[in-house]
Amino acid sequence: MLKTTIITILLFMLLCLTSSEAKTFKIASYNLQNLFDLTHDRTEYLEYIPNTRFGWTKAIFDIKIANIARVIKDLEADVVSLQEVESKKSLVCLANKLKSFNVNYPYLEIADDSRTVTVKCAVLSKYPIIKKEEIKIKNKFTRNILKVTLDIEGNHLILFINHWKSKKGSESHRIDYAKALKKAIDKLKDDEDFVLIGDFNSNYNEYKTFVNNKKLNDTDNITGINHVLKTINGSNIVNEKILTMQPGNEYLYNLWLEVNMKRRWSYNFFGNKSSPDNIILSKGLYNDKGISYIDNSFDKFDPDYLFNRNAIYRWQRAKKGKGRHIGAGYSDHLPIFAIFFTEPFRKYPEPVIKKKSTSDFFIGKY
Repeated sequence: MLKTTIITILLFMLLCLTSSEAKTFKIASYNLQNLFDLTHDRTEYLEYIPNTRFGWTKAIFDIKIANIARVIKDLEADVVSLQEVESKKSLVCLANKLKSFNVNYPYLEIADDSRTVTVKCAVLSKYPIIKKEEIKIKNKFTRNILKVTLDIEGNHLILFINHWKSKKGSESHRIDYAKALKKAIDKLKDDEDFVLIGDFNSNYNEYKTFVNNKKLNDTDNITGINHVLKTINGSNIVNEKILTMQPGNEYLYNLWLEVNMKRRWSYNFFGNKSSPDNIILSKGLYNDKGISYIDNSFDKFDPDYLFNRNAIYRWQRAKKGKGRHIGAGYSDHLPIFAIFFTEPFRKYPEPVIKKKSTSDFFIGKY
């Protein structure tokens, strides 16, 4: 009995020591629904040309920035991947507004190499960005994938930030993105820590949801997110067991599998709920070195204020979204997030209790 008690105490002390030294951090993704600046570059969407009949003015811009900053502040993420950012000017304005809310992201980048694209992928980070690259798609009018390498307490983590072609286009367009991304992934080491994140305009189970849609399915049932990126193995979605037992790094794991089926959506188009926003993990985040994923920490961010009459409180324009900017709302997407730490991966079969902040989550979990 005494021996058991001593062992229990020693294990508890060791666990506390590990917890105090481990660094936890949250990564989130948010499609901002068109964060434009106030400079007329002649590449804007018509409704975002400053000071026209659509009312994109400084006063309206300030409201948009403040509303988005409120969401990011409440997210409490350490790294935020962003989609639909027009320019570095608008990104800096967002970072400055967050700073006025006492939230500081000293590091930021945007995929601005392509001059033919109106809105772009970007990132805000509390950790140093030690390398930035842009992955180009074969069509010059497509958005580049933003690849950044972060330094997390001496550990490197690669983020591939995506915004694939919308479903106004068929699946072959999204396969172009997937192939370019897969080519970049295949250059990495098998145990590399990397995350695919952003708006893929594809459901986590796109191979099922698009198959009977003749407009989308022009690829003989092949999808970018599932078949090219290998988030399915045969007819089965890749789970953690398939991910970690593979000899190489062929298969990837989509974190939407970790939440209840009813919560697997971040976008709602006239009642059609879908999961275009995804966080997809590599095998390296499940080993005993570098950075690890905190099991079952994935979720979407859905406070009440992001809804209006049970619909996502998107950025508002008059005339059913075709008129002037009203100066209300947030985005037509919900943010998603996951939590990581600088300790070996630990498998926890039960869902975790989501806490308000990263530190609360860590204390509650470990």
